[in-house]
Amino acid sequence: MKISTEQLEKIKALGGQVTPPGSVVDTAVIKLMDRELISNVVSDVKSMPDREEMIAEIKARLDAGTYQVTADEVVDAMVRRAKADQVS
Repeated sequence: MKISTEQLEKIKALGGQVTPPGSVVDTAVIKLMDRELISNVVSDVKSMPDREEMIAEIKARLDAGTYQVTADEVVDAMVRRAKADQVS
């Protein structure tokens, strides 16, 4: 799965954490933050194309010889994945 620039910025904004670092947070606030985070993730997932559709599109482009990926795109994807994996 590709990590979008928007998703990466959200992760950076949270500092890779769900709760603010070094602070005491009420349980209700954490639940509210979790609810908002879950809502955002669900919304993001719903707006993504189905994996099967993406795979079919890439296969069709490969078969047609029109699938072109630059080295910059490969590096960008690798960096995004590495940063996302660090947060997990």
